[in-house]
Amino acid sequence: MYGVDDILGIVGGYRGFYSKNTVKLTPKVVNDIHKRGGTTLLTSRGGHDTVKIVDSIQDRGINQVYIIGGDGTQKGAALIHEEVEKRGMKVAVAGIPKTIDNDIAVIDKSFGFDTAVEEAQRAINAAHVEVECVENGVGVVKLMGRYSGFIAMHATLASRDVDCCLIPESPFYLEGQGGLFQFIESRMKENGHVVIVIAEGAGQEFVAQSIHDVNQKDASGNRLLLDVGLWLSHKIKAKREELYPIYLPCDDLDPTYMIRAIPSNASDNIYCTLLAQSAVHGAMAGYTGFTVGPVNGKHAYIPIAVSNSLSCAFAALIPPYAKKILDYDMGDCFAAVNKSLLR
Repeated sequence: MYGVDDILGIVGGYRGFYSKNTVKLTPKVVNDIHKRGGTTLLTSRGGHDTVKIVDSIQDRGINQVYIIGGDGTQKGAALIHEEVEKRGMKVAVAGIPKTIDNDIAVIDKSFGFDTAVEEAQRAINAAHVEVECVENGVGVVKLMGRYSGFIAMHATLASRDVDCCLIPESPFYLEGQGGLFQFIESRMKENGHVVIVIAEGAGQEFVAQSIHDVNQKDASGNRLLLDVGLWLSHKIKAKREELYPIYLPCDDLDPTYMIRAIPSNASDNIYCTLLAQSAVHGAMAGYTGFTVGPVNGKHAYIPIAVSNSLSCAFAALIPPYAKKILDYDMGDCFAAVNKSLLR
């Protein structure tokens, strides 16, 4: 629509700006990527060196950068925008929120969330079938959600087969009045089986105490999560063996990466198109340092520092007549929040 001929895909996340070759993106190259899971540009953890990244942007003559990803990625995008501003470069930096965790601030939801919830229900249904087929069965389904329980909560509400949903935002305990063990016994007497859904970030403090874990981190600085699903299954088994002399089954189901790796569903395909078009229209209109997304149902620009959440990236080399990047301040971006980008 805007006559841009040179669009580069940055291979391998942030590190790809200075350590990998780029790939030229054309309509033919990206024609069917929505039918595949994952990312054709590859992704990585860590490797964010702001100075090297902006040096690469400057050396290549890139004047629009679109950064796609979750909360850690957008923090990196905010740093890139700050460095670009500091150097006085005429480069637009736009973020597109893509994370199944749905944990990006301000916007209504992120790309990938609907697909994840839909697939998570398949795992819950499988767990429900298993526990129904045995006497006094317990099924534990662990879903993704490091700091937020959106996938677990929405999959639970949609499924109607879950007895208990445990999320990072709501602490729980095992023993005593009102504890999980008491709830399991109560529900077992009513239904003869129990299905529990737990987000991967819930109960991490209990797991760490039980195995004396040191606070290890991944390449992006996130704390490495322990397997709370397996830990909870073992705890439930141990408690039931203590109470009853007979074998009572407790199955642990971990579909986390199966959920993340599938192609997006129809709803997410449409949503992704809207996000992409909004980002391009925003950059071409002269905005920079923004994230796109719906706020209270209206597609809007949000200052990147506010959303603070966006690991693959691609960049565009646009013609000279479209190079003008307007001066703006945070107030300008906030004012834009109420303007629909759909034209």
